[in-house]
Amino acid sequence: MKEMPNNVSESGRVKRTIFTEDMKKDYTILVPDMLPMHFKLIIKIYEKYGYHMELLENDSQNVINQGLQNTHNDACYPALLVIGQFMDALDSGKYDVNKTALIMSQTGGGCRASNYIHLIRKAVASKYPQVPVISLNFSGLEKNPAFPMTPAIALRLIHAVLYGDMLMLLYNQCKPYEINKGMTDELVARWQHRLVKLMDTNDYLMPKPIYKAMLNDFAAIPRRREKKPVVGIVGEIYVKYSPLANNHLNEFLLSEGCEPNVPGLLDFVLYCASDSVNDAQLYDKKDKSSWLYKIGYNVLYRYQKQQIKVIKEHGVFKPPHDFEHLRKCADKYIHQGVKMGEGWLITAEMAALAETGAKNIICTQPFGCLPNHIVAKGMSRVIKQAYPDANIVAIDYDPGATRVNQENRIKLMLANAVIE
Repeated sequence: MKEMPNNVSESGRVKRTIFTEDMKKDYTILVPDMLPMHFKLIIKIYEKYGYHMELLENDSQNVINQGLQNTHNDACYPALLVIGQFMDALDSGKYDVNKTALIMSQTGGGCRASNYIHLIRKAVASKYPQVPVISLNFSGLEKNPAFPMTPAIALRLIHAVLYGDMLMLLYNQCKPYEINKGMTDELVARWQHRLVKLMDTNDYLMPKPIYKAMLNDFAAIPRRREKKPVVGIVGEIYVKYSPLANNHLNEFLLSEGCEPNVPGLLDFVLYCASDSVNDAQLYDKKDKSSWLYKIGYNVLYRYQKQQIKVIKEHGVFKPPHDFEHLRKCADKYIHQGVKMGEGWLITAEMAALAETGAKNIICTQPFGCLPNHIVAKGMSRVIKQAYPDANIVAIDYDPGATRVNQENRIKLMLANAVIE
């Protein structure tokens, strides 16, 4: 009979290795790569509270191989990559596995992503049973007293999302046109350092003057006055944002002479909050949590409106889409009760991009992700009917898909790119 690891029961259920308060000062917590600009800010926020985190950037073929070896090959591609990145890091010898923990965010949604944490624990238990896996979530799926979600931390995380979205927006609107190569990257790095310093004070709570300073700095970058095709990137949240998952799609589009347009993370946060409010109305289950989500949604939406207003008043850069406008875009094609995966948000983002001139759209999705196939591929036809010159392509990402094939399909789309 095969011997089971000491933290796996006979039934195959993984016994949790708990991250405790006394581990905090000695442990390194590894963070999977998804949004580098945002996560670098978030990591620094947690350092303020005594946690030492490191953003993983390993993206070799071995990451995919490790994912395939440590989970079923039919598992969601993002789960496979996260597991592969963790296992590759633990095997590298760079970390003391007796003083290392892993962290994974959970939304609690109805797709395979809600099982990531259990898949990670099962994979890690087979080789590194002493390594704890921490769940970071706002929905109470798991509570860990050594890793609390206090109002002070939550407020800083919200602002990290806001500032990260602003950095991503300004980067994508400056980088394709910069005259002095590398100037945009240098300015992003300087602002990340400055924002970390601001997070140590209460100045971060006043975003308006910070936005203005950011806009002025990026507007001062010498840029070419030419029109390039704007390419919107939508899709499943991990594949849309993670360079590891989408084979550095943003960099590829820049190298092809395009301006990437990537919707901000705040849209996804607002989407999750609005879904909870919608559920309370659709299923008549209003309670304290739905009331809190409603308050949270209103607060976050006010932050977004403030950011959009400042960008419009500055007049140089294009602002993100207003989330309430996204909801109206969705209502033309799909019900807001469709909320598995990224649900109606993908349809809304495609429609809003087509409506505002970014009619070249890449929908990134894990192969076999049923919710995203329905709300992306399934809805692209009606969006094309509404906007006949919309240029939409869906790109599947999985271990068997080659980068060359993906990039060739994108190049074929770019051959017919619409320039506004």
